[in-house]
Amino acid sequence: MALGTGTALYDLRFDAGRICLDLLATAHPIERLDALPPLCAWITGSGLVPPGTPLTHAGPSWPLAFRELRGSVRQLVSGWLHGEARPTYDPAFALAHVNSVARAAPPVPRAVHARDGALVRELDAEPECAALLAVVARDAVELLTDPVARAALRQCAGDNCPIVYVDMSRGRRRRWCSSEVCGNRERVARHRRRAALART
Repeated sequence: MALGTGTALYDLRFDAGRICLDLLATAHPIERLDALPPLCAWITGSGLVPPGTPLTHAGPSWPLAFRELRGSVRQLVSGWLHGEARPTYDPAFALAHVNSVARAAPPVPRAVHARDGALVRELDAEPECAALLAVVARDAVELLTDPVARAALRQCAGDNCPIVYVDMSRGRRRRWCSSEVCGNRERVARHRRRAALART
């Protein structure tokens, strides 16, 4: 199921700065990986596969496998950010799970000639679920073991927003997952508070 053009239909976000963090964003504000079409749209939109890669072989077990990895990555990221394990997760299991998933070989890319003669990337074979999960798990391992990248992890300052991102802004002053979403909400709330104070 080639869903490269349908990615926007599911309100998927790819602005966290890492593939593993973009996976975390698929649970907020609603679950987006509850079926194959949105998962395939996420796989394509995240760049796990080259544009136009058919995912017709994807099976019904794929969404659950991605959600399970997402839960483990969330636990590890949350543990780093907040210094404590969330009670519904086991950090030792989460680490073992991510490491286990990372062991699989990722999809093998190859360069081929496009119609115009330029070299483009495609995969050597249909990507299996374990291979795609391995890319995400390896990204999480690299993020959490790199002191510089890990130190740039931030949770959105927006009310009730759990989105985590890598802050690459100048001076590391980024506050929100999205200036247009949470940042705009904060500006509107600030304006309302000022207007309410002015009326009293």
